[in-house]
Amino acid sequence: MKSAVRISALLWADILVLYALFEMQDYLTDVWGLSFTHAAGILNIWNGISRVLQPLFLFAVSTFLGNFSMLVISSSSYTLGIWFLFMSAPPVLANATGTCKQYEQECIGNTHKALLYTGMALIAVGVAGNYVSVHSFLKEQPDNKSMGAVIGGLKVPGLAMVAIVGVAGAIALPYIKPWTYRFGIPAVCTTIAGISFLTGLCCYTFKFPEPDRNRIENMGRMFSLRMLPMWLTFLVCGIISSTGNTYFVEQAKKLDRHLGSWEVPTQVLLLAQTYVGMLLAELAHVIFKGHGVVMAKMLGVLCCIAAAGTERKRLGVVRSKGLLDKPEEDVPMSVYWLLFQFVLLGAVEKLLEKSVAEFDEEDIPLREGNEADPNELKRRCMEIFSKGVSGLGFMCGVLLVFVVGKISAKGDEPNWFQFSLNRSHLNRYYWVLAVLSAASLVLYIVVRKCCCC
Repeated sequence: MKSAVRISALLWADILVLYALFEMQDYLTDVWGLSFTHAAGILNIWNGISRVLQPLFLFAVSTFLGNFSMLVISSSSYTLGIWFLFMSAPPVLANATGTCKQYEQECIGNTHKALLYTGMALIAVGVAGNYVSVHSFLKEQPDNKSMGAVIGGLKVPGLAMVAIVGVAGAIALPYIKPWTYRFGIPAVCTTIAGISFLTGLCCYTFKFPEPDRNRIENMGRMFSLRMLPMWLTFLVCGIISSTGNTYFVEQAKKLDRHLGSWEVPTQVLLLAQTYVGMLLAELAHVIFKGHGVVMAKMLGVLCCIAAAGTERKRLGVVRSKGLLDKPEEDVPMSVYWLLFQFVLLGAVEKLLEKSVAEFDEEDIPLREGNEADPNELKRRCMEIFSKGVSGLGFMCGVLLVFVVGKISAKGDEPNWFQFSLNRSHLNRYYWVLAVLSAASLVLYIVVRKCCCC
């Protein structure tokens, strides 16, 4: 088996765990009995940590660790983490102890909580390590140039294997009801991918990092004052992105998912966010070349407005059908109303990734080091550091929900965030995000103009 295929297999973890964690909001509210804001807070802190770790791991890889060592750490952490997540499901430990075997809050003990939080922390390490090193390690392999066409840094055989697993996961996992299987199947596949990667130890080409003073200094320059507009951009967009696999998923939870006689899984929304959003981002990038960041911010405003409008409509249906205090009842409204906000959110994220190159040497005066391609280093650093700042945005989103909730509860007005979504006013929070995003757009334009003068 070629080394590129073995390394590509590590992306199984990224794909299948992504599908499993897309429904973690439901798992934490339905099984663990948490409020939807509590569950969203846990997931957003996890997402934030997995992104904030990426710049730190990039520094470690570039200075002393190397890509292979990082992948050994990340694949091991990924595998152990998803198995811990599998064991956190109540029936797993119950089968061994003979105690409570139901997916209910009463069956959750301290051991389950410890396994869940430890597992998610380990998965965060795996996500960050894989993102930093998989593609870079692929480029270090000789057969990366001898195995035919390259698509996004992956060889065709490896890409085909990853795609097959991804499609199978998208089709199969949503129809598997027991949570033990939803976590167990990704755990098995991740274990196989990790073992496959390690079996290629004798075949890999290793490039060890060379200490380079300029390269370390360059990472420090990423936080220069001139970079402030971009970091504010990614911080606010991170706050908006934090709604994607939390509040957006909560909105979709009890809506009608039928397409004719077929009940479509909620993961279709994730696929639409990823692929339709990517196409929209590509289109915007071509039409508005050189203004991608501005367009991303404008799409962010539209995303929040669309989400606010859809939630207002959903609440209207809830009230008209007398479902305010019946959170477990289905809401007679099509889930496809949510497609707009999912697609727009995907476009925002992809457009920002593509627009990193807009920040030229005047913004980031990098010094040339030992790298064969300094521009590639710059692009990679920008990409990773932007991820890290957006991760801070995910965690700031948790704080923002807390602050908005406290402010909204003043006087006789109820807190906008009640235990259930039906009693909450999530649409008003989306309007807050729309205003915040619009303000950051104005600030971005003003600061950029001042910096260019």
